[in-house]
Amino acid sequence: MEEAVNKKTEEGKKKKHTSFKSILGGDILATNFFRRQTKLLVLIMVFVIFYIHNRYASQQQQIEIDRLKKELIDIKYDALTRSSELMEKSRQSRIENYISSKESELQTSTNPPYLIK
Repeated sequence: MEEAVNKKTEEGKKKKHTSFKSILGGDILATNFFRRQTKLLVLIMVFVIFYIHNRYASQQQQIEIDRLKKELIDIKYDALTRSSELMEKSRQSRIENYISSKESELQTSTNPPYLIK
């Protein structure tokens, strides 16, 4: 019975002896609390590493998405520009001017188009 009381008083003294020096020296990791909770601490560290990795990966994906959006906008504007250039070059008046300047025998039809049934 006396041995149990002595052990409790020794453990009480050890608990009160936690100082800044023991924390920096790593002695705090050798206490019974940390030895009992080793698996939990390892699990927490794995979750922290997973969280950091997941956040980094999502930031990289967001940067890639923003870059692709800007590229898509540039491509849309380029397609719109080319489409308007094509429309301007394929107007009937432009084609007639081009044909007349080349001294071609082609002429604009005077008869309206009609449907064949």
